[in-house]
Formats: sequence, C-alpha cells, structure tokens
Amino acid sequence: MVNAKHLATFVLGAAAGVALNKYLQTEEGEKALADLKIKAGQFKDEAEQAIDKAPEYFEKLKTEATTALKDSFPDAEAFLQELFGKAKVATETPATEEPKV
Repeated sequence: MVNAKHLATFVLGAAAGVALNKYLQTEEGEKALADLKIKAGQFKDEAEQAIDKAPEYFEKLKTEATTALKDSFPDAEAFLQELFGKAKVATETPATEEPKV
C-alpha cells in the first residue's frame, strides 16, 4: 500500500539523487569526489595496518596484564592453580565414587 508519505519520500530521494549528480559533474563536485576517494584510500590503509598489528597488540596486552596481575597479586597464580586443580579432580571422579571433602 502506497500512501502520500511513501510517495513524498520517493520524490525527495529522487530529487536529491538528481541534485547530487548535477553537483558531481561540476569542477567543485569532481574535486570533492577525488578528495573523498583519497580519504577512503587512507582509511582503508589504516584499517589494514590495524588488522595486521592486532595479534601483536593483543599479545602485548596479555603479557602486560599477566605482569600486572603477578605484581599486584603475587599469590593469585598459586590460588588459581589450586582452585582449578581441585575442580579438575572433582570432574574426573567417577560417579560411583563419593567425592572427597
């Protein structure tokens, strides 16, 4: 069902398209389009560099976080190993055997 609102939106969109086409055919419009292409190329290059650096960045972040955790909480590693060690033993206990408390 097409109502007046939809028709007005279509007409305005078509008018904007015609106006943009006319503008891009001017010298100023061509310059703006060329600038836009340059900016898009720069953005693409930056994005590709960021993707290439991502694994290195996350490895550095992991190392720094580990160091900070060890410096701030020196007993945290032993605590976590003990905690997860107990959890691992509990999950490996057969169902017929009573869990040790």
